[in-house]
Amino acid sequence: MGSSLADLFDRAVAVADLLVERRETVAVAESSAGGLLSAALLSVPGASAYYVGGTVSYSRSSASALLGGRPEERGDGLRGATEQFAEWLALSIASSLGADWGVAETGVAGPDANRHGVPPGTSWICVVGPGGLVGTRQLHRGSGVRLANMVAFAAAGLSLLQRNLQA
Repeated sequence: MGSSLADLFDRAVAVADLLVERRETVAVAESSAGGLLSAALLSVPGASAYYVGGTVSYSRSSASALLGGRPEERGDGLRGATEQFAEWLALSIASSLGADWGVAETGVAGPDANRHGVPPGTSWICVVGPGGLVGTRQLHRGSGVRLANMVAFAAAGLSLLQRNLQA
């Protein structure tokens, strides 16, 4: 997936149009995308009609502090850069901010693997909707190019959200 910042904006416009049409809102929790997913959504004029808020939680401790609760207390070994953590982030941000939709991203931008051995260029994306969990996606870029990975992770989050809004 070769995405650019211009591609991000185009994807954000498509998502914004769908959210406005549906009169629904979104909240974002991201880590390795570093705020690019939120920035793309906020770059669309009229974002206050659909964007409730978001957070960049770059560690488990910040996710716990910002989203309430401690994921490690769930007793299931929850850790970053996993499908389960992405689900927890998406559900937590949507619930915490009262949004119709929650989208979350967690991964390893690079250039190196994380402390658990997850290779750079790997990300989990999760989207929850009005009825709960609607989809997850894992992205493997096989690259340690940090900025390219961050843009690709944000683009994947917007794409998954768009696909579920259109369903």
